[in-house]
Amino acid sequence: MNEIDWLQIDARALNVLVAVAEEQSVTAAAVRLGVTQSAVSHTLDRLRAITHDALFVKSGRGIVATAHALSLAERARGLLHELEQFSRAPKWQPASWTATVTIAANDFQRDLLLPALAARLRESAPNVTLRVIPSGIPSLEMLRDEHCQLVITPRPPDGSDVVQRQLFEDDYRVFYDPAMRDAPITRKAYLDAEHVTVVYQPRRPLDLDHWMAAHGITRHFRIMVPGFAGITPFLRGTTLLATVPGRLRTHLLAGLADAKVPIKCPRMPMYLVWHRRYHDDPAFRWLREQVLACVATLKL
Repeated sequence: MNEIDWLQIDARALNVLVAVAEEQSVTAAAVRLGVTQSAVSHTLDRLRAITHDALFVKSGRGIVATAHALSLAERARGLLHELEQFSRAPKWQPASWTATVTIAANDFQRDLLLPALAARLRESAPNVTLRVIPSGIPSLEMLRDEHCQLVITPRPPDGSDVVQRQLFEDDYRVFYDPAMRDAPITRKAYLDAEHVTVVYQPRRPLDLDHWMAAHGITRHFRIMVPGFAGITPFLRGTTLLATVPGRLRTHLLAGLADAKVPIKCPRMPMYLVWHRRYHDDPAFRWLREQVLACVATLKL
């Protein structure tokens, strides 16, 4: 016997064996399975060669299964059931999920969305640990090498193996200390002022700062800090301005005044990004839904 003959046994062959054993007829089995009689006969011939048993023999005008065929049919039913279960996605529940989930975000995105996400995890998935790492300049390698499972960023990395979903858009606003100055109403007042901004390493400006420079809009930056959390101490007690996403007023820049930028400028989009390996995973699909639910609670 060929040593790899058993590899020719597949689910269809097992299904034929069970059908013929139960129907005691090749014709009836073919009708039941929606195939031709010759296809059933061919499969039985293949199974006979593999099992070295007649499997089904004539009995009067019909056929009956051999003792070995009956035993094999019983085992085949169990195997087919297992294969059916194998093909179905397991029923997944958040409460049973035990994992450490890593999300890359800057301080703005972190404080805006992730405390609410952590609260949802504590309630629905208490065995999940949320780890937050700085996003810096988000790269494909962060997701490909599984440094994190999700990235929140206004500038998604470009790659065919990652997926992105826009979370929201934000308007840029001018923040200032109202005890020290009024809002810069005119373009001239805005450009004559001194500014605080964020410059990520290595020397990556905010998208708005890059856009303004590209359009020939020059401002005097007195202070540059590596994250949004560093802005408030430099605004308080000074006449400095900071032009940053407006939703910072809800946390990192709470207590400062803000006004419309007296120069027409683009809005800032925010995206959730993940690798395709997690796209259909029920746990991470649920996690992404929770992030979107957090976004829905924001005052847009």
